Amino acid sequence: MKSLKLSLLSLIGALLMTLSFQSTAAEAVSIVGVGGYDLVSYHNGKKPLQGNGNHVVRHNGVDYLFSSQANAAEFSKDADKYLPAYGGHCAYGAAVGKKFIADPTVWEIVDNQLYLNLDNGVKKIWVQDISGNIAKADQNWKKIKSIPAAQL
Repeated sequence: MKSLKLSLLSLIGALLMTLSFQSTAAEAVSIVGVGGYDLVSYHNGKKPLQGNGNHVVRHNGVDYLFSSQANAAEFSKDADKYLPAYGGHCAYGAAVGKKFIADPTVWEIVDNQLYLNLDNGVKKIWVQDISGNIAKADQNWKKIKSIPAAQL
């Protein structure tokens, strides 16, 4: 009986250690949004600033980096105001029903909304009809938001 209790205690201990390790491993994974650029700086400056690990805000499971504590606090007050359209994917890509990884240095603020594009060549196409492309992207995004990029 004593041997059974020891075995049971050993099994419970091993299980707890495994669960503890899995929790620690999951916490070690960090998704950094918008390539580490400071989302508030897009709205406040002439160009976006690179954020750093001293000023991090986690929002919906994504870590956003900021260049200052003031910008991190501003983002925390109203994150939706600063998040890029289409989950940070390329705005022109969304207009054509695709999800392309956007370059955080290729951007435009339209009606206080941040839009990112794949590269400067794609942005040249996107700016030829910004309002039309936004309208198409808004409609497409409703359909493609939950679909993995590889399936589009």
